Amino acid sequence: MPDLDQQIAQGWVGRWDLQQQHYLPDREDRFTVLIDAVEEGAGRPDPLVLDLGCGPGSLAVRLLDRIPAATVVALDADPLLLELGRAAYRERAQLRFADCDLRTPGWAAALGLDRPADAAVSTTALHWLPGPALRAMYAELATVLRPGALLLDGDHFKGDESACPVIEKLAEVLIEREEQRRFPQGHTETWAGWWEAAAADPALAGLTARRERLRLDSEHHGSASGLLATHVEALHAAGFSEVGTLWQRGSNRILCGVRGG
Repeated sequence: MPDLDQQIAQGWVGRWDLQQQHYLPDREDRFTVLIDAVEEGAGRPDPLVLDLGCGPGSLAVRLLDRIPAATVVALDADPLLLELGRAAYRERAQLRFADCDLRTPGWAAALGLDRPADAAVSTTALHWLPGPALRAMYAELATVLRPGALLLDGDHFKGDESACPVIEKLAEVLIEREEQRRFPQGHTETWAGWWEAAAADPALAGLTARRERLRLDSEHHGSASGLLATHVEALHAAGFSEVGTLWQRGSNRILCGVRGG
């Protein structure tokens, strides 16, 4: 398959960021805090960072803008998003995109890292993993992180609705109200609309066909991987000595785990 034109890729990545921002009104704030934590907690000016479920690299490039000596290995299983990132950011020597399915055992060793990673980051991605796959992924992740390394996951995490139904409802409403304040006219493009438009672009036809063959889309709403407790328990089981919410606005959180050892 010929290389994707860089300008076409940059256009699609910009359009991706716009539709994501409408669903996540605090997206840039969350990116900023997460990168602050990497910069403060990595322990060196040139950290090795894994971006789990990277999509087209939105978080990775923002991290490199702030920490230019870092090396980011960006992992995803979606061929279309990976190729958009590779084409859009092909001049970024410190950024490597890796075709990697976090549900498949052995993914961490296959990265061929030359040293343990100083941090792993993710935003709005790991809730797609089924519960058992999420627990296995965290256990495998721990094998390629140095002791004291950070896991930083930004996502919408549900708390215990049975114990705190009023608080959990308020947490959801806060996000809805913020979205309405920032985008009173509603979404310019929906998640589904972006994918439909991408599928109709002849420049992406081959990538779209590969993506369809992989059957990557799945119904994840209501999954146990959307629960805060699922991640906390899985991280402790994987050997993370500290696990807690580092930043929060409503149900929008950055969950932090510290690799033990």
